[in-house]
Amino acid sequence: MIAARLPGDRLHLQHGPIDLVIGADGARAAAFSAAEARFASVLEELVEELPLLRSPVGAVPRRPIARTMHAACWPHRAVFVTPMAAVAGAVADTVLAAMVAGGGLTRAYVNNGGDIAICLNDLDNDDRKAPAFTLAMRSLDNRDLGRITLTATDTARGIATSGRGGRSLTMGIADQVTVLARTAAMADVAATLIANAVDLPGHPAITRQPANALSPDSDLGARPVVTHRGPISPRDRETALSRGAALARDMARRGLVDAAALFLDGQTRIVGASHLIEGKEPAHA
Repeated sequence: MIAARLPGDRLHLQHGPIDLVIGADGARAAAFSAAEARFASVLEELVEELPLLRSPVGAVPRRPIARTMHAACWPHRAVFVTPMAAVAGAVADTVLAAMVAGGGLTRAYVNNGGDIAICLNDLDNDDRKAPAFTLAMRSLDNRDLGRITLTATDTARGIATSGRGGRSLTMGIADQVTVLARTAAMADVAATLIANAVDLPGHPAITRQPANALSPDSDLGARPVVTHRGPISPRDRETALSRGAALARDMARRGLVDAAALFLDGQTRIVGASHLIEGKEPAHA
């Protein structure tokens, strides 16, 4: 396990494939100590129940992080989903919870490769400037896609992004989908499923391969994932975005997400609490 301080009074924690960047305002030293202590056992906990976590969501796991993953995925059980769809967000939530438990934080975040758990507390009644968290959204080619801003009065405390070019395999063609939800685990699984839904099944411009041909241990098994997408027409683009936006709206209606931003070929769809997301591209829901 690696623990190091980064510029800007941030903490870097890394163990195996898990890589966290953590910030905290308020009781920073105590929060960082709590984060290190909790992080020390995270990978061991996940490995212990890995076969169950790579299976379609069903039986409830025993360990705390695995239970968080299961709870986030359970509302989506009507489609194929495994608890691994929420793993990055659940780890961020877990480490943040350990930090918050000690008290004294006005603002904190745990960033697990772009899946972020956030704490915002207005602890000082004399301070008229409430804490906020602002995040810049950027494309894979580093274009500015807009800003996300959360305050202590907002319910969203988790942000996650999925899509082509991300850390995980995807079954859809979205450039990226960014989701805001009550927890990072909830945002993580929702972003995965919405990105999968931005799709054009059977389209000749899209190349797919079985997930386990690319990653033998993939929880997706032999299900086809996108490996290449050629040019598509504006009409096809609108069709794909509309499919993802329809799923995002359904999740928002069910209280599973607060807002979502879907990006494909320079076009944006913003769904849900649109005041939380300021897009730079043309947007409509």
